[in-house]
Amino acid sequence: MTADLLVADLAAATSFATDVLGLEHEDMGLDWVTRAVVPASGEHVQFVTADATAPESPVLTVKVDDVDEAYALAQQRGDEIVHPLTTEPWGIRRFFVRIPGGGVVNIAQEN
Repeated sequence: MTADLLVADLAAATSFATDVLGLEHEDMGLDWVTRAVVPASGEHVQFVTADATAPESPVLTVKVDDVDEAYALAQQRGDEIVHPLTTEPWGIRRFFVRIPGGGVVNIAQEN
């Protein structure tokens, strides 16, 4: 699981994470999201300016083994799908679903 924090300036957020929190910057090769990592454990947080393809930015990313199954289950439950099941150009298959009465979660599977 990864917390996705909405920020206005990736460089400023990255500087804060590295200088103040002692995290390491992990460049993801995208201009709208970056990651800060705890060196010893690999725990991390992502800073997001705005999602590249979805109408809303998530507050949390959860990686699953079978995103198609998770998508079908969310549909069966009648959950609000914010971004449909999509294979993104940067190599991840994902969808966004709203937590009932709350924020948006990115459910993703590495390709």
